[in-house]
Amino acid sequence: MLLRRGDRGPAVAGIREALASLQLLPALNGIDPDSAEFDTAIDGAVRTFQQQRGLIVDGMVGPVTIRSLTDARWKLGDRPLTYTLSAMMTGDDVMALQTRLAEMGYNTGRPDGIFGPLTDGCVRDFQRHRGLTEDGVFGPSTHRELTRIGRMVTGGRPHYLREYQMLRQAGPRLHGKRIVLDPGHGGDDLGWRAGGIKAADLTYDIARRLQSRMVTAGMTVFLTRDPGENPTPEERAAFANTVNADLVLSLHIDGSESPHACGIATFHFGTDSGATSTVGETLAALVQRELVARTRFADCRVHHRPWDVLRLTRMPAVQVEIGYLSNPQERDRLTNADFRNEVADGLLVAVKRLYLDGHDDPHTGTFTFSDLLAHERMILDSA
Repeated sequence: MLLRRGDRGPAVAGIREALASLQLLPALNGIDPDSAEFDTAIDGAVRTFQQQRGLIVDGMVGPVTIRSLTDARWKLGDRPLTYTLSAMMTGDDVMALQTRLAEMGYNTGRPDGIFGPLTDGCVRDFQRHRGLTEDGVFGPSTHRELTRIGRMVTGGRPHYLREYQMLRQAGPRLHGKRIVLDPGHGGDDLGWRAGGIKAADLTYDIARRLQSRMVTAGMTVFLTRDPGENPTPEERAAFANTVNADLVLSLHIDGSESPHACGIATFHFGTDSGATSTVGETLAALVQRELVARTRFADCRVHHRPWDVLRLTRMPAVQVEIGYLSNPQERDRLTNADFRNEVADGLLVAVKRLYLDGHDDPHTGTFTFSDLLAHERMILDSA
Protein backbone atom coordinates (compact mmCIF):
# COMPACT_ATOMS: atom_id res chain seq x y z
CA MET A 1 0.00 0.00 0.00
CA LEU A 2 1.28 3.46 -0.91
CA LEU A 3 -0.58 6.58 0.17
CA ARG A 4 0.11 10.05 -1.18
CA ARG A 5 -1.44 13.48 -1.56
CA GLY A 6 -4.96 13.29 -3.03
CA ASP A 7 -5.80 9.84 -1.64
CA ARG A 8 -8.90 9.37 0.53
CA GLY A 9 -10.37 6.78 2.86
CA PRO A 10 -9.94 5.04 6.21
CA ALA A 11 -6.22 4.36 5.64
CA VAL A 12 -5.63 8.11 5.31
CA ALA A 13 -7.63 8.67 8.50
CA GLY A 14 -5.33 6.21 10.26
CA ILE A 15 -2.25 8.09 9.08
CA ARG A 16 -3.72 11.39 10.30
CA GLU A 17 -4.50 9.83 13.69
CA ALA A 18 -0.93 8.54 14.01
CA LEU A 19 0.53 11.93 13.10
CA ALA A 20 -1.79 13.67 15.56
CA SER A 21 -0.66 11.32 18.35
CA LEU A 22 2.89 12.52 17.68
CA GLN A 23 1.78 16.18 17.86
CA LEU A 24 2.59 16.67 14.19
CA LEU A 25 -1.03 17.53 13.38
CA PRO A 26 -3.97 18.78 15.45
CA ALA A 27 -6.47 16.08 16.40
CA LEU A 28 -9.66 16.03 14.37
CA ASN A 29 -12.58 14.46 16.18
CA GLY A 30 -15.76 13.31 14.52
CA ILE A 31 -14.34 13.12 11.00
CA ASP A 32 -15.79 10.44 8.73
CA PRO A 33 -12.91 8.03 7.98
CA ASP A 34 -14.24 7.42 4.47
CA SER A 35 -13.91 11.12 3.64
CA ALA A 36 -10.47 11.67 5.15
CA GLU A 37 -8.23 13.29 2.52
CA PHE A 38 -4.44 13.18 2.20
CA ASP A 39 -4.14 16.95 1.96
CA THR A 40 -1.29 19.46 2.10
CA ALA A 41 -1.24 19.43 5.91
CA ILE A 42 -0.82 15.64 6.05
CA ASP A 43 1.83 15.77 3.32
CA GLY A 44 3.82 18.32 5.32
CA ALA A 45 3.48 16.35 8.55
CA VAL A 46 4.57 13.14 6.82
CA ARG A 47 7.66 14.88 5.43
CA THR A 48 8.48 16.28 8.87
CA PHE A 49 8.17 12.83 10.41
CA GLN A 50 10.30 11.26 7.67
CA GLN A 51 12.97 13.89 8.24
CA GLN A 52 12.95 13.26 11.98
CA ARG A 53 13.29 9.49 11.52
CA GLY A 54 15.99 9.61 8.87
CA LEU A 55 13.70 8.19 6.18
CA ILE A 56 13.51 9.19 2.54
CA VAL A 57 11.60 12.48 2.57
CA ASP A 58 9.07 12.11 -0.25
CA GLY A 59 5.72 12.72 1.49
CA MET A 60 4.52 9.25 0.51
CA VAL A 61 3.44 6.68 3.08
CA GLY A 62 4.59 3.17 2.23
CA PRO A 63 5.43 0.15 4.43
CA VAL A 64 8.60 1.69 5.93
CA THR A 65 6.91 4.95 6.95
CA ILE A 66 3.85 3.10 8.27
CA ARG A 67 6.02 0.84 10.42
CA SER A 68 8.01 3.83 11.68
CA LEU A 69 4.78 5.68 12.55
CA THR A 70 3.58 2.67 14.50
CA ASP A 71 6.91 2.23 16.31
CA ALA A 72 7.11 5.92 17.21
CA ARG A 73 3.78 5.87 19.05
CA TRP A 74 5.05 3.56 21.80
CA LYS A 75 6.88 4.88 24.87
CA LEU A 76 8.48 2.60 27.45
CA GLY A 77 5.79 1.46 29.87
CA ASP A 78 2.85 2.02 27.52
CA ARG A 79 2.29 -1.71 27.05
CA PRO A 80 3.62 -5.07 28.23
CA LEU A 81 6.50 -6.34 26.10
CA THR A 82 7.29 -9.99 25.53
CA TYR A 83 8.97 -12.29 23.05
CA THR A 84 6.57 -13.81 20.53
CA LEU A 85 8.14 -16.02 17.90
CA SER A 86 5.38 -15.63 15.30
CA ALA A 87 5.34 -11.81 15.24
CA MET A 88 8.05 -10.13 17.29
CA MET A 89 7.08 -6.85 18.94
CA THR A 90 8.76 -3.70 17.63
CA GLY A 91 8.71 -0.07 18.67
CA ASP A 92 10.54 2.84 20.20
CA ASP A 93 9.66 1.40 23.62
CA VAL A 94 11.57 -1.79 22.77
CA MET A 95 14.61 0.24 21.70
CA ALA A 96 14.43 2.28 24.91
CA LEU A 97 14.28 -0.96 26.92
CA GLN A 98 17.30 -2.38 25.08
CA THR A 99 19.26 0.83 25.66
CA ARG A 100 18.44 0.93 29.39
CA LEU A 101 19.38 -2.73 29.90
CA ALA A 102 22.61 -2.25 27.95
CA GLU A 103 23.55 0.67 30.23
CA MET A 104 23.29 -1.76 33.15
CA GLY A 105 25.64 -4.23 31.50
CA TYR A 106 23.18 -6.64 29.92
CA ASN A 107 24.17 -7.79 26.44
CA THR A 108 21.17 -6.82 24.36
CA GLY A 109 23.28 -6.54 21.22
CA ARG A 110 22.84 -3.45 19.10
CA PRO A 111 19.55 -1.74 20.04
CA ASP A 112 17.27 -2.37 17.07
CA GLY A 113 13.75 -1.94 18.46
CA ILE A 114 12.89 -5.63 17.99
CA PHE A 115 11.96 -7.74 21.03
CA GLY A 116 13.83 -10.89 20.00
CA PRO A 117 15.33 -13.80 21.93
CA LEU A 118 18.39 -11.80 23.07
CA THR A 119 16.21 -9.09 24.59
CA ASP A 120 13.98 -11.76 26.15
CA GLY A 121 17.02 -13.34 27.80
CA CYS A 122 18.17 -9.97 29.16
CA VAL A 123 14.73 -9.20 30.62
CA ARG A 124 14.68 -12.61 32.31
CA ASP A 125 18.20 -12.05 33.70
CA PHE A 126 17.16 -8.63 35.02
CA GLN A 127 14.06 -10.09 36.64
CA ARG A 128 16.06 -12.88 38.27
CA HIS A 129 18.73 -10.50 39.56
CA ARG A 130 16.09 -8.16 41.02
CA GLY A 131 14.02 -10.91 42.65
CA LEU A 132 11.07 -10.55 40.27
CA THR A 133 9.04 -13.26 38.60
CA GLU A 134 11.25 -14.55 35.80
CA ASP A 135 8.67 -14.74 33.00
CA GLY A 136 10.29 -12.56 30.32
CA VAL A 137 7.31 -10.19 30.32
CA PHE A 138 8.28 -6.56 30.64
CA GLY A 139 5.17 -5.49 32.53
CA PRO A 140 4.39 -2.89 35.22
CA SER A 141 6.45 -4.46 38.03
CA THR A 142 9.54 -4.93 35.85
CA HIS A 143 9.12 -1.42 34.46
CA ARG A 144 8.95 0.07 37.97
CA GLU A 145 12.12 -1.74 39.01
CA LEU A 146 13.96 -0.75 35.84
CA THR A 147 12.93 2.87 36.36
CA ARG A 148 14.06 2.82 39.97
CA ILE A 149 17.45 1.27 39.22
CA GLY A 150 17.82 3.31 36.04
CA ARG A 151 17.99 6.53 38.04
CA MET A 152 21.24 5.26 39.58
CA VAL A 153 22.79 3.71 36.46
CA THR A 154 22.90 5.85 33.34
CA GLY A 155 25.20 6.40 30.39
CA GLY A 156 27.96 4.13 29.18
CA ARG A 157 28.34 2.43 25.83
CA PRO A 158 28.83 -1.31 26.49
CA HIS A 159 28.01 -2.26 22.92
CA TYR A 160 30.82 0.07 21.83
CA LEU A 161 33.26 -1.99 23.90
CA ARG A 162 31.94 -5.30 22.57
CA GLU A 163 32.15 -4.19 18.93
CA TYR A 164 35.71 -2.92 19.32
CA GLN A 165 36.79 -6.02 21.20
CA MET A 166 35.54 -8.17 18.32
CA LEU A 167 37.32 -5.87 15.85
CA ARG A 168 40.64 -6.17 17.70
CA GLN A 169 40.31 -9.94 17.99
CA ALA A 170 39.81 -10.14 14.22
CA GLY A 171 43.38 -8.91 13.67
CA PRO A 172 44.84 -6.61 10.98
CA ARG A 173 44.79 -9.08 8.08
CA LEU A 174 42.01 -9.04 5.49
CA HIS A 175 42.49 -12.74 4.80
CA GLY A 176 39.52 -14.73 6.10
CA LYS A 177 37.25 -11.75 6.66
CA ARG A 178 33.65 -12.29 5.51
CA ILE A 179 32.16 -9.31 3.70
CA VAL A 180 28.70 -8.75 2.27
CA LEU A 181 28.46 -6.32 -0.63
CA ASP A 182 24.99 -4.94 -1.22
CA PRO A 183 24.58 -3.26 -4.62
CA GLY A 184 21.53 -1.03 -4.38
CA HIS A 185 18.33 -1.52 -6.39
CA GLY A 186 18.17 -4.37 -8.95
CA GLY A 187 15.45 -6.26 -10.81
CA ASP A 188 12.58 -3.97 -11.73
CA ASP A 189 14.01 -1.22 -9.52
CA LEU A 190 16.63 0.43 -11.71
CA GLY A 191 17.26 3.32 -9.34
CA TRP A 192 17.97 6.74 -10.76
CA ARG A 193 18.29 6.84 -14.56
CA ALA A 194 19.90 9.49 -16.75
CA GLY A 195 21.15 9.42 -20.33
CA GLY A 196 20.35 5.72 -20.62
CA ILE A 197 22.51 4.93 -17.56
CA LYS A 198 20.94 3.07 -14.65
CA ALA A 199 22.09 3.36 -11.04
CA ALA A 200 21.36 -0.35 -10.47
CA ASP A 201 23.83 -1.34 -13.20
CA LEU A 202 26.58 0.90 -11.86
CA THR A 203 26.26 -0.25 -8.24
CA TYR A 204 26.39 -3.87 -9.36
CA ASP A 205 29.46 -3.18 -11.51
CA ILE A 206 31.28 -1.49 -8.62
CA ALA A 207 30.34 -4.38 -6.33
CA ARG A 208 31.82 -6.91 -8.75
CA ARG A 209 35.04 -4.91 -9.11
CA LEU A 210 35.32 -4.67 -5.34
CA GLN A 211 34.50 -8.36 -4.96
CA SER A 212 37.39 -9.27 -7.29
CA ARG A 213 39.84 -7.21 -5.25
CA MET A 214 38.61 -8.58 -1.94
CA VAL A 215 38.85 -12.19 -3.12
CA THR A 216 42.40 -11.52 -4.30
CA ALA A 217 43.18 -10.26 -0.78
CA GLY A 218 41.91 -13.55 0.66
CA MET A 219 38.48 -12.37 1.81
CA THR A 220 35.22 -14.29 1.47
CA VAL A 221 32.69 -12.09 -0.33
CA PHE A 222 28.94 -12.41 -0.75
CA LEU A 223 26.66 -10.28 -2.94
CA THR A 224 23.09 -9.72 -1.80
CA ARG A 225 21.70 -9.86 -5.33
CA ASP A 226 22.20 -10.79 -8.97
CA PRO A 227 21.41 -8.24 -11.71
CA GLY A 228 17.79 -9.43 -12.06
CA GLU A 229 16.99 -9.46 -8.33
CA ASN A 230 15.83 -6.78 -5.92
CA PRO A 231 15.64 -8.12 -2.36
CA THR A 232 13.91 -6.02 0.27
CA PRO A 233 16.11 -4.26 2.85
CA GLU A 234 14.96 -6.85 5.40
CA GLU A 235 16.03 -9.69 3.08
CA ARG A 236 19.40 -8.07 2.43
CA ALA A 237 20.05 -7.72 6.17
CA ALA A 238 18.84 -11.27 6.86
CA PHE A 239 21.21 -12.59 4.20
CA ALA A 240 24.16 -10.85 5.86
CA ASN A 241 23.16 -12.31 9.23
CA THR A 242 22.77 -15.80 7.74
CA VAL A 243 26.28 -15.85 6.25
CA ASN A 244 27.67 -14.41 9.50
CA ALA A 245 29.43 -11.53 7.78
CA ASP A 246 32.00 -9.36 9.53
CA LEU A 247 30.98 -6.20 7.65
CA VAL A 248 28.33 -5.00 5.20
CA LEU A 249 28.94 -2.39 2.49
CA SER A 250 25.74 -1.19 0.80
CA LEU A 251 26.51 0.66 -2.44
CA HIS A 252 24.16 3.29 -3.87
CA ILE A 253 24.23 6.08 -6.43
CA ASP A 254 21.95 9.04 -5.80
CA GLY A 255 19.89 11.34 -8.03
CA SER A 256 18.00 14.58 -7.74
CA GLU A 257 15.65 16.81 -9.68
CA SER A 258 18.39 19.42 -9.50
CA PRO A 259 21.40 18.83 -11.79
CA HIS A 260 23.51 20.73 -9.26
CA ALA A 261 23.12 18.15 -6.48
CA CYS A 262 26.46 16.41 -6.04
CA GLY A 263 28.82 14.64 -3.70
CA ILE A 264 29.40 11.55 -1.60
CA ALA A 265 27.70 10.73 1.70
CA THR A 266 28.12 7.69 3.94
CA PHE A 267 25.66 6.39 6.53
CA HIS A 268 25.88 4.12 9.56
CA PHE A 269 23.26 2.86 11.99
CA GLY A 270 22.20 5.34 14.61
CA THR A 271 19.15 7.01 16.11
CA ASP A 272 18.52 10.41 17.66
CA SER A 273 18.05 8.64 21.00
CA GLY A 274 21.74 7.67 21.03
CA ALA A 275 21.68 4.06 19.81
CA THR A 276 24.53 3.56 17.39
CA SER A 277 27.00 1.14 15.86
CA THR A 278 30.33 2.66 16.84
CA VAL A 279 32.44 0.47 14.56
CA GLY A 280 29.94 1.21 11.79
CA GLU A 281 30.44 4.90 12.47
CA THR A 282 34.22 4.47 12.30
CA LEU A 283 33.99 2.53 9.04
CA ALA A 284 31.65 5.14 7.56
CA ALA A 285 34.16 7.88 8.37
CA LEU A 286 36.98 5.88 6.76
CA VAL A 287 34.92 5.21 3.63
CA GLN A 288 33.90 8.85 3.36
CA ARG A 289 37.45 10.11 3.86
CA GLU A 290 38.97 7.70 1.37
CA LEU A 291 36.42 8.20 -1.40
CA VAL A 292 36.35 11.98 -1.14
CA ALA A 293 40.17 12.08 -1.32
CA ARG A 294 40.25 9.83 -4.38
CA THR A 295 37.29 11.19 -6.34
CA ARG A 296 37.42 14.87 -5.32
CA PHE A 297 33.62 14.78 -5.17
CA ALA A 298 31.94 17.12 -2.71
CA ASP A 299 32.06 15.90 0.90
CA CYS A 300 28.45 15.44 2.04
CA ARG A 301 29.75 13.99 5.33
CA VAL A 302 28.83 11.00 7.50
CA HIS A 303 25.34 10.61 8.97
CA HIS A 304 23.48 8.19 11.23
CA ARG A 305 20.25 6.62 10.00
CA PRO A 306 17.89 3.88 11.28
CA TRP A 307 17.50 2.30 7.82
CA ASP A 308 16.72 -1.41 7.87
CA VAL A 309 19.85 -2.52 6.03
CA LEU A 310 21.86 -0.80 8.79
CA ARG A 311 19.56 -1.52 11.74
CA LEU A 312 18.79 -5.19 11.18
CA THR A 313 22.32 -6.41 10.52
CA ARG A 314 24.08 -7.92 13.52
CA MET A 315 27.45 -6.70 12.25
CA PRO A 316 28.71 -3.17 11.44
CA ALA A 317 27.19 -1.93 8.18
CA VAL A 318 27.49 1.24 6.14
CA GLN A 319 25.64 2.62 3.13
CA VAL A 320 27.55 4.88 0.77
CA GLU A 321 25.99 7.17 -1.83
CA ILE A 322 28.65 7.43 -4.54
CA GLY A 323 27.72 10.66 -6.27
CA TYR A 324 24.69 11.78 -8.26
CA LEU A 325 23.78 10.26 -11.60
CA SER A 326 21.66 13.35 -12.23
CA ASN A 327 24.76 15.56 -12.12
CA PRO A 328 26.35 15.67 -15.63
CA GLN A 329 29.93 15.91 -14.36
CA GLU A 330 29.56 13.10 -11.86
CA ARG A 331 27.66 10.98 -14.38
CA ASP A 332 30.55 11.27 -16.84
CA ARG A 333 32.96 10.02 -14.22
CA LEU A 334 30.69 7.26 -12.90
CA THR A 335 30.38 5.81 -16.40
CA ASN A 336 34.18 5.63 -16.71
CA ALA A 337 35.54 2.17 -15.84
CA ASP A 338 38.81 3.58 -14.49
CA PHE A 339 36.86 5.78 -12.10
CA ARG A 340 34.83 2.81 -10.85
CA ASN A 341 38.11 0.95 -10.29
CA GLU A 342 39.28 3.89 -8.18
CA VAL A 343 36.07 3.73 -6.14
CA ALA A 344 36.53 -0.01 -5.59
CA ASP A 345 40.13 0.58 -4.47
CA GLY A 346 39.00 3.26 -2.05
CA LEU A 347 36.35 1.04 -0.49
CA LEU A 348 38.80 -1.81 0.00
CA VAL A 349 41.42 0.47 1.52
CA ALA A 350 38.82 1.89 3.91
CA VAL A 351 38.07 -1.63 5.15
CA LYS A 352 41.80 -2.30 5.51
CA ARG A 353 42.21 0.89 7.55
CA LEU A 354 39.42 -0.25 9.87
CA TYR A 355 41.37 -3.38 10.79
CA LEU A 356 44.68 -1.52 10.99
CA ASP A 357 43.11 0.73 13.67
CA GLY A 358 45.53 3.56 12.95
CA HIS A 359 48.69 1.42 12.99
CA ASP A 360 51.02 1.70 9.94
CA ASP A 361 48.28 3.79 8.36
CA PRO A 362 49.39 5.51 5.10
CA HIS A 363 48.07 8.93 4.12
CA THR A 364 44.50 9.06 2.86
CA GLY A 365 44.16 8.45 -0.86
CA THR A 366 47.72 7.14 -1.28
CA PHE A 367 47.31 3.47 -0.33
CA THR A 368 47.14 1.46 -3.56
CA PHE A 369 45.83 -2.05 -4.14
CA SER A 370 49.42 -3.25 -4.65
CA ASP A 371 50.44 -1.62 -1.36
CA LEU A 372 47.57 -3.39 0.35
CA LEU A 373 48.59 -6.81 -0.97
CA ALA A 374 52.19 -6.15 0.05
CA HIS A 375 51.05 -5.23 3.54
CA GLU A 376 49.03 -8.44 3.75
CA ARG A 377 52.13 -10.46 2.80
CA MET A 378 54.25 -8.58 5.34
CA ILE A 379 51.80 -9.41 8.15
CA LEU A 380 51.79 -13.06 7.08
CA ASP A 381 55.59 -13.24 6.95
CA SER A 382 55.95 -11.70 10.41
CA ALA A 383 53.37 -14.01 11.99
